[in-house]
Amino acid sequence: MVNLLGKKLIRPELFAAVTTGEDIGKLTVNVTSETDNKPIEGASVRVTYDGQPDRIIEETTTNAEGQIPDIELDAPPIDYSMEPGANKPYAEYTIYISAPGYETMEVSGAEIFSGELAIQNASLLPVSPAAPSGEELFVIPDHTLWGDYPPKIAEDEIKPVDESGEIVLSRVVIPEYVVVHDGPPSDRAAKDYYVKYKDYVKNVASSEIYSTWPESTIQANILAIQSFTLNRVFTEWYRNKGYDFTITSSTAFDHKWIPNRNIFESISSIVDEIFSNYLSRPNVIQPILTQYCDGKNVSCPNWMSQWGSKSLGDRGYSAIEILRNYYGDSIYINSSEVISGVPSSWPGYNLEAGSSGDKVRQMQEQLNVISNSYPLIPKIAADGVFGPKTEEAVKTFQKVFKLAQDGIVGFKTWYKISEIYVGVSRIAEGVAR
Repeated sequence: MVNLLGKKLIRPELFAAVTTGEDIGKLTVNVTSETDNKPIEGASVRVTYDGQPDRIIEETTTNAEGQIPDIELDAPPIDYSMEPGANKPYAEYTIYISAPGYETMEVSGAEIFSGELAIQNASLLPVSPAAPSGEELFVIPDHTLWGDYPPKIAEDEIKPVDESGEIVLSRVVIPEYVVVHDGPPSDRAAKDYYVKYKDYVKNVASSEIYSTWPESTIQANILAIQSFTLNRVFTEWYRNKGYDFTITSSTAFDHKWIPNRNIFESISSIVDEIFSNYLSRPNVIQPILTQYCDGKNVSCPNWMSQWGSKSLGDRGYSAIEILRNYYGDSIYINSSEVISGVPSSWPGYNLEAGSSGDKVRQMQEQLNVISNSYPLIPKIAADGVFGPKTEEAVKTFQKVFKLAQDGIVGFKTWYKISEIYVGVSRIAEGVAR
């Protein structure tokens, strides 16, 4: 059996319902070095269908930017992800990534949805003399909307502020990293991971909701995830209980987070736009602990229902209308201007052709540092003048990192430049990884 692209299907019975070329998802892979965050050129990427590891579907290598061309892969019909049902809405693939001088990474269970671009980021460890043939294996469990996970244990959405030591921050700060305990709080053997805040949110959202859902639904769920997470950060919830982490990967206590799972472009793009936002109530400083449930296996009358939020998105509700439907009319979207781990915050206005000043010069200097690792981006004069060459460099940066290629440095592009600059220049090298 073949699909309309002429590719042989690995398990025809799984895709018996595939009748149009729309039932195709895409996969891209970004490969960098764990030691310096620089892209790895010439890394080998192989993709197999789960269950048939010896049958290679695609094999390619990374370019100078550590990226591969998008790979088209069979996926179940998109309708499977639009309503709860008996059919798994995504196909699962195994990705093998290897490069000379680095340990091999294998990711089993990568999820591919119809019409969606899945992104697999791979940070490879250099080969150790003690283990020259090392390999890292990551197995992605079922998505939370498909698998069986414990429901959230209810908590108050606002933590008391009159307990000694409870609140340690005077304002909401977007952290550079969160420390994720990969298990319930009591599991002392579970590993702790240092994860960039935006990467954490993208991972959780990709694990908790389907990327095929309406944009407003995705926005509402991301805002709930961010507000919940920032409440844990603001209140130092676990550290005040004697633990050395920010949050857990247990759905009974927090959100589902999965080491090295693939994320989705539709989710990643929204997080990049709204990562500094959270949910507030009048006269309450701390972000609201916005709890939720799936609305299918578990009901939660006073919280957001994930499937219910999807239904509201289908009906044209905006993100804030969805959130107020569940959490009440007093809830509103707030934003923090304090963002850790960046050289400088976004100036609050777009930098574009004709702009000038110190912010333009800073952006130009950062692009030049980034171009040392990503040579496709041209060097430019750091003269503080946003001319045609700067605009072209910005467009090239946006192309490399899959942003809208408008040549304008707005909120999203500014923080993406900051993120990559910090990574390749090792500004944050003192942070445990």
